Amino acid sequence: MSASLKSGMPGNRDAFAAYICDEAALDVLRPVVIELGWQPEKCNKGGLRNAVQSLSVSASPNILMVDLSESGDPLNDINALAEVCEPGTVVIAIGQVNDVRLYRDLLASGINDYLLKPLSASMLRDSLNQAQAIFAAPRLSDEEMAKRHISTAVIGTRGGVGASTLATSLAWNFATERKLATAMLDLDVHFGTGALALDLEPGRGLTDAIDNPSRIDGLFIERAMIRANDNLAILSAEAPINQPLMTDGSAFMQLQDEFRHAFEMTVVDLPRNMMINFPHLLNEVNVVVLAAEMSLASARDSIRILSWLKTNAPHAMPLVVANKVQPGVAEISKADFEASIERKIDVSIPFDQKAAANAAKLGKTFIDANAGSKATAAMKQVADRVVSMGSEDHSSADSGLGAKKSLLGGLDFKNLLSKKKEPALVDAGQE
Repeated sequence: MSASLKSGMPGNRDAFAAYICDEAALDVLRPVVIELGWQPEKCNKGGLRNAVQSLSVSASPNILMVDLSESGDPLNDINALAEVCEPGTVVIAIGQVNDVRLYRDLLASGINDYLLKPLSASMLRDSLNQAQAIFAAPRLSDEEMAKRHISTAVIGTRGGVGASTLATSLAWNFATERKLATAMLDLDVHFGTGALALDLEPGRGLTDAIDNPSRIDGLFIERAMIRANDNLAILSAEAPINQPLMTDGSAFMQLQDEFRHAFEMTVVDLPRNMMINFPHLLNEVNVVVLAAEMSLASARDSIRILSWLKTNAPHAMPLVVANKVQPGVAEISKADFEASIERKIDVSIPFDQKAAANAAKLGKTFIDANAGSKATAAMKQVADRVVSMGSEDHSSADSGLGAKKSLLGGLDFKNLLSKKKEPALVDAGQE
């Protein structure tokens, strides 16, 4: 056990505190707390609102357990708790509402775990040990985090070339197969399919960010992003099509800045018009994946976009990907395409309509739904190239980007993407 966890941290922070509504739960909790070397006196009577009141006048502990049993609006009360908790506090909630939707909402709001009553000693021990591990995990400085980060923009030369399919698959690969904390930003604000490809509701996070750029900080990111799995979070939107996009682009810059400090990878699904209207979006991008098709129009626009990148984002390394390739059917040959853009195609992805339909039916990314597809193998090549190129750009041989475990520390409240398993909660809306 870490000494800092037993003694607390500088600034009079306790290692642990709990605010529990009933004596039965306290009787189960106190022996486990003693076993872990903490003070049983830190197990207080009273629920979440008592915690808010107490922590508003004192430092929050390293690990905080709160009881939601008497809370009429748990999510709203959790937001109030966030206002009084110090950065890095790991929060465990307990309650008696057995609903997977509440569980997911609580995780999205920043809670590390949600335990159902009646409590058991083994349940508490497992959750508190996990909380210890999260709190004790190495935390990198802002400069170190930014140095490790790779930002990738995926741009389609034409509509329908599969840029969004490629973007979601890359994000899934980085997060799931490489175990890198990954943020995906879908900037097709009105018609984006990033959340749809992951079978998620997009939420209001992106539109709220556009409307209120001054609100964007680490805690906003933690609350606004929708989690697809342990290492992947997405910010997307389905803005009303009768509402034009009214922004100077500052919100997008601030979002990317927060991503650099909270994640190891960012994947931006960047429509061509957004690139033109907000060229500063590429200021911090390391690799631009240019998705093209073997057509005359795509060759023409590949030339134009590559030229634009050379002038406006010379630091961003282009990776030309020919998607939906059908030998013998294309308008122009690979050789003619490469001659026209004056460079080689880096990766060719074969056309596989059946696999694409399968992914859509399953509500999964292409790469997740079709492990054995040749197109998936090609997409993994793209992911390999992105990581390799991005690592070279950072000039860090030991950046850890190929490591299996994220080295990120916690954001405000907790690391949004800490590993966990959902309990067997009931959702009446699920089959």
